[in-house]
Amino acid sequence: MTVPSLVSGLCDDAALFPPGDAPLPEALAAHAVHERAPHADLVGTFVFPAGRLDELAAELAERPYPGDLVLGLTVPDVTVAAEAVARAEGLPRVAVAAVEVAVPAGQDAVTLLAGLDALASRRPGLDVYVEVPRDERRPAVVDVLAGTRYRAKLRTGGVVAEAYPDERELASAVDLLVRRGVPFKATAGLHHAVRHTDPATGFEQHGFLNVLATVAAAQGGADVFTLAGLLAERDGRVLAERLSALDPEAVGRLRDGFRSLGTCSVAEPLDDLLALGLVPGSIPPIPEGRLA
Repeated sequence: MTVPSLVSGLCDDAALFPPGDAPLPEALAAHAVHERAPHADLVGTFVFPAGRLDELAAELAERPYPGDLVLGLTVPDVTVAAEAVARAEGLPRVAVAAVEVAVPAGQDAVTLLAGLDALASRRPGLDVYVEVPRDERRPAVVDVLAGTRYRAKLRTGGVVAEAYPDERELASAVDLLVRRGVPFKATAGLHHAVRHTDPATGFEQHGFLNVLATVAAAQGGADVFTLAGLLAERDGRVLAERLSALDPEAVGRLRDGFRSLGTCSVAEPLDDLLALGLVPGSIPPIPEGRLA
């Protein structure tokens, strides 16, 4: 493995989603190259919205994927998840490894859990992520996930400033998930390793190394104030040194807790990891304009 376990499989390829919005043919071609590249171990599933399965079917009929296409399928409601998985896996050489389930407004935790259990009974090998809402339902949703095989998904950004939780909110969410023993992934706004102000939008964006360091600290018993401070850290060297100091057991525990992040760019995370020495310098960066 050329990519260390700290970041192995960290980047789920969400090239189709904002702000990247890559056309499907380009996104599929890029993903195929990622799978054969020296940085392949960094890349996880190809994240795909269930509402575009007809488009995927047409694209694969015209241009077959060069290998097995492993999807992380996003669905708007758990009640449609099993049907969406079946449709996806009916396509040639397509497999679904994970489903990311949204929780519609008004859906309570009890109804959600019943739907998850129904899905799991039909698809026992599937990784199931539930996007935890940013409202008063969050504690109840996390509670029903605790002690189950289901995982959580945190939204850490978007195309408007309001989509970004501040440090305190995100720290509280991480603290809750770690205390309840619920593994999770994060998505949106995590293109770069370190917290920064986006020069194009002015949005305050979280860094994925900040999130990794925060999870490790939460697993070590740090309080929410300390966790928020780690999310606010803007010195990548501080974060890299902190994470590099973790022993293999701590790294394993960290990645069991924080599974992956969804990013519309693989090039930007790779560039940052190379700059901070967290992946070997023998791995070349992705040439500008060639791949997402």
